Amino acid sequence: MKCIVWKMLAVVMLCIMSNPTVQAQPYVLSLTNPPVKLQVLGEGFVSTAMNERDFAISADGKEIYFTISTPQSTFQTIVYSKQTSDTKWTAPEIVSFAGKYSDLEPSFSSDGQTLYFASNRPLAGNTVKDFDIWKVQRTATGWGEPINMGSPINTPSDEFYPSTARNGNLYYTATYKEGPGREDIYVSVFKDKVYQKPVALDTTVNSKFYEFNAFVDPDEQYILFTSYGRKDENGGGDLYMSLKDKHGNWQRAQPLAALNSKQLDYCPYVSPDGKSLFITSNRHMLPTSFTETRASYEAIQEAWRLPLNGSGNIFWIDFQRIRDEVKLTP
Repeated sequence: MKCIVWKMLAVVMLCIMSNPTVQAQPYVLSLTNPPVKLQVLGEGFVSTAMNERDFAISADGKEIYFTISTPQSTFQTIVYSKQTSDTKWTAPEIVSFAGKYSDLEPSFSSDGQTLYFASNRPLAGNTVKDFDIWKVQRTATGWGEPINMGSPINTPSDEFYPSTARNGNLYYTATYKEGPGREDIYVSVFKDKVYQKPVALDTTVNSKFYEFNAFVDPDEQYILFTSYGRKDENGGGDLYMSLKDKHGNWQRAQPLAALNSKQLDYCPYVSPDGKSLFITSNRHMLPTSFTETRASYEAIQEAWRLPLNGSGNIFWIDFQRIRDEVKLTP
């Protein structure tokens, strides 16, 4: 029975891919004027009833990348869309180097020529391994072949959510036995063209709980991340921000109250021009009762079709407003 279902699905997907009308359908999205209040990004295009997470924009602003997954996130892959005019974009499709193994969390270098991501793809053979940080570089014809970042960044443990500074320093998330918390943010300094041994960020950023999905300012003046377990969080995992002082020290991280909900809020990303903040959130608008009108089978079906059904969606907001709320602590 499963084979029949998958064969039918393959036929449907083939029909969609081979149908020029479907392929050519333009999607409308403008990224030039971020909203002053948090809004769903590209409903029906970027944010759908599927689970979407992570977000990245190419240096020229003409490509967007994000992650989609199967239910329960058993498989994850990176998709992209190209801008065809000021507000029109192509239908999302899986990037050339992905589609076989779980790939997620795309992140550009500041020059836009390298894309970093997390993947459980094997170093050899076909058997998946733990998650490592990988990179892939642009070529004259598209993306090249992914390269594993290797030691000292990758270990037998999982490494996630790469984010690079302009000087090449690489920030990422890992759970190591010697770390200060249950999951922590690390940085590997890029010195003399070599990555140094990763070091956990100060406990002004990391805690004894969970810290993950960190985006670092290219000039390393601020860092955005999610933490779970702190006393000042709303529930499912909240967004925090830490600033560097004039001495180059990370200050005590502060929760971003204007963004956080009772659900998981994560995967922060700031656009290359510094104007827009994008996050992933599992917040929803699902009913908890049907007291006015008794629930119907169709009503429950419709709840599954809505973008705000509790699966991940991409949201965005004017970053300057958020940035102004966070001040250096004494």
